Amino acid sequence: MRILKGNPVSRGIALGNVFVYKAFTADVHESYFEEGHAQEQLQKFRDAARMAESELDRVIEKFSSVSEEKAKIFAAHKEILNDEEVVEGIEGMILDDHAMPDYAVDMVFTEFAILLSKAKDPLIAARAADLRDVRNRVLRILKGEKEMNLAHLTEQVVVVAHDLLPSDTATLDREKVLGIITEVGGATSHTAIIARSYSIPAVLGVPEATEILASVGHVVLDALAGKVLIEPDQQTILEYQVKLAEYQKEECETREYLTKIPLTASGEKVSIGLNIGSTEPDEGFKYSDFVGLFRTEFLYMESEHMPTEEEQVAAYRKVLANAMGNPVTLRTLDIGGDKSLRYLALPKEENPFLGNRALRLCLSLPDLFRTQLRAALRASAFGELWLMFPMVGTIDDVRNARARVESVKAELRTEGIAFDENIKVGIMIEIPSIAVIADLAAKEVDFASVGTNDLTQYLHAVDRMNAAIVDYYQSMSPSMFRMLGMIFSEFNKAGKPISVCGELAGDPLAAIPLVGLGLRKLSMNASNIARVKWMLSKFTLTEMKEIAERVQLMATQADVNQLLKEEAAKRA
Repeated sequence: MRILKGNPVSRGIALGNVFVYKAFTADVHESYFEEGHAQEQLQKFRDAARMAESELDRVIEKFSSVSEEKAKIFAAHKEILNDEEVVEGIEGMILDDHAMPDYAVDMVFTEFAILLSKAKDPLIAARAADLRDVRNRVLRILKGEKEMNLAHLTEQVVVVAHDLLPSDTATLDREKVLGIITEVGGATSHTAIIARSYSIPAVLGVPEATEILASVGHVVLDALAGKVLIEPDQQTILEYQVKLAEYQKEECETREYLTKIPLTASGEKVSIGLNIGSTEPDEGFKYSDFVGLFRTEFLYMESEHMPTEEEQVAAYRKVLANAMGNPVTLRTLDIGGDKSLRYLALPKEENPFLGNRALRLCLSLPDLFRTQLRAALRASAFGELWLMFPMVGTIDDVRNARARVESVKAELRTEGIAFDENIKVGIMIEIPSIAVIADLAAKEVDFASVGTNDLTQYLHAVDRMNAAIVDYYQSMSPSMFRMLGMIFSEFNKAGKPISVCGELAGDPLAAIPLVGLGLRKLSMNASNIARVKWMLSKFTLTEMKEIAERVQLMATQADVNQLLKEEAAKRA
């Protein structure tokens, strides 16, 4: 029995036959046509685009009555297809360069997809998949191929693919797909997000999975441990059938906690927040106490122009309405370096993670920053909005940013425009330089939230996007918990709210030492809320404090993980 390993991105266990799915892939080469055929080739592209639009219209109509979210995916694809800049780029290559339509389509869509994929924000980077999806649709039509998808599977299977595009996941038959295995993708990829929302077990990033599993009949997909067991023997199958039954029982119990107040076993309340990246309604709004992270980058990344003040006000008001009276923490624009905007020229940097981005960039672009601050402050008149600055490294950063806020407040007062005079202003703690002076930072701000993704990266000097050194990216290391304990302690002493909004906050095991270290606010994706509430209910505050002390004295991340798993198992 051979075992493959990958990244478990959607929890669960699946036992079933393999179905290797190969979506349409176009073999496109650089090619040109002779003078005098421009209108003919242009018409070929326009006909293909119209057919693609008709296909999308049919899919949108199909899903409009059964799944609003799926319909939105394809509505977004239609917008991409008709994007003025994309269309002009393709038609320009055909008319000016005499490029064949398939080559022009491939080049233009690929260029925009690469631009988006470089975004540091994984949710925005994942949108590159939508561009590739639309490109493939148009190229397939140009090649005269029929549409293929996962909507008509004849039996329950474990789907194996190089990658799944948004249209693949949106049309898949949930009753027939037992699990998903792909060769690429991580926890924030489109496939991972869809798999979690459908509760389909998924292990991504399994090298050569399609080739290895092409001739395999049966597998066990262990998306708890990140393993794929090929052609398991009868004893292994029986063991995993028992594990699956136990997992399903646990999930049923866990699901019941979604609507419960998050309490420890000794009765202390822990506030659960929601991380969001759009203005759309989210199921998590109903089960959370606040929005701990509202990423505003999507407004800029999805727009063809710099979002106006009015556009931003409307977006921020919509999120406040969705939050149903709960506080919303708006993170100011976090772009720069490896996260680009098509309409904003930024210099190429050798090391974008350490470059001019986020708050640093906003301070260097006063008009851009002023517009967002005006919009945020105006929106604050319609709900409880908190303002948070990312990539803060010094007290100077804090003071400069707050000075800009005060300047905009003065403008609005002069203009007679309403806003919340007492709006809370805070920072993200994700750079060690500000973390080690948390006591001083707490005097300067109203609150703070720890971005554990970047804090882990900077603390351990490891590029979290580099798969070759993933073992060095240790968010559960003793050094991380020591630093987090220091941050929590200083903000608690100052009486200032402190939360965690990075991936660590949504890890049920991590919640144990985090609360033990003094944290009382955890913000996460909606899919993690029930499990975190469930885990918190299993431990008294005294127990969590004792575990937190032990964690900080351990030598390795492996030791920490082992302890937390053992303690959780005792209370299962």
